[in-house]
Amino acid sequence: MAKTRKILKRILAGLGLVIVVLLVIYGDLVLYGLRQGYGQLNIIWNARPVEEFMQDPHFPDSLKARLRLIDEVRRYAVDSLGLKDTENYKTLYDQKGKEVMWVVLASEAFKLAPKEWTFPVVGSVPYKGFFSEKRAFALKRELEEEGYDVIVRNPGGWSTLGWFTDPILSKMLSRSEGDLANLIIHEMSHATIFVKDSIDFNENLATFIGDRGAEQFLIHKYGAASPQYTEYIDEDRDYLHYVDHMLRGAAMLDSVYSALDPQAPKAEKLRIKEEAIRRIVTNLDTLSLRLNKHPSQRFKNKLPNNAYFMNFRQYQAKQTDFMRAWKEDFGGDLRAYIAHLSQVYPFL
Repeated sequence: MAKTRKILKRILAGLGLVIVVLLVIYGDLVLYGLRQGYGQLNIIWNARPVEEFMQDPHFPDSLKARLRLIDEVRRYAVDSLGLKDTENYKTLYDQKGKEVMWVVLASEAFKLAPKEWTFPVVGSVPYKGFFSEKRAFALKRELEEEGYDVIVRNPGGWSTLGWFTDPILSKMLSRSEGDLANLIIHEMSHATIFVKDSIDFNENLATFIGDRGAEQFLIHKYGAASPQYTEYIDEDRDYLHYVDHMLRGAAMLDSVYSALDPQAPKAEKLRIKEEAIRRIVTNLDTLSLRLNKHPSQRFKNKLPNNAYFMNFRQYQAKQTDFMRAWKEDFGGDLRAYIAHLSQVYPFL
């Protein structure tokens, strides 16, 4: 017995030493992981089963309809698209009208190159998420002091890739039918296909599956002539025109930055950069959009920066490639395309 205790003490001492070494070498990463885990678990712990809200006479009928819609989208995504069935989106977290997550993205100042962080399992990631607004903006200030272009955005949802049970967030329920279906299918795609060190591929693919899946779901549920489908298509058409413009702008910025004289004063490079971005913004108003005739007005107080353009590449730059393969190789059969990709790219 005494010998067993001695061995156990050595094992515990060894584990303690390993933990101390990890904290010394990877202190920031470990602390970040603990905070992320706490933030996620806090939301999961305080989420309530959807059934409770459905049985609550004080919960608005309009929101109950959205919860039923999410369940229909889930079933459609599993049964008709072949996405992985999980326990996700069976609980609801009440945000009480507040944001719960902030994502920080950064790019070099004179090159569309993202700042990346490396994490276990998922590999390199060009963003960092926080469940604390204060910590997100503290990182934003830190990166700006280092010379990066930075943006902070609030994601409509996120996927923990099956490590946790992802709840419905109450702010999701304010979305239109098509937008909500798109979001749910997008996040379910991450839990089905996710490639390490390939965030651009993962996000572009989830965007493609979310877009196409939402279209097919709306036709399945409402019909191709329905106002729900028509509204979604009109919004999507405008957004794709906007996206194409921003991707062309990103390509133009690549040319501008590559032509910069490395020895030029920083003030001169900033002037050239601002003029280029201002042209991109001004030309937004030449787009033929149905729902917004003056899209440049969103930037009337502040121009977008490199991180903003990087974000479009991260989610949209590969859409043409996916569309071509889907149509030419799979005849527009989304389920077959997803099954093929699941085989080619095993989950993590």
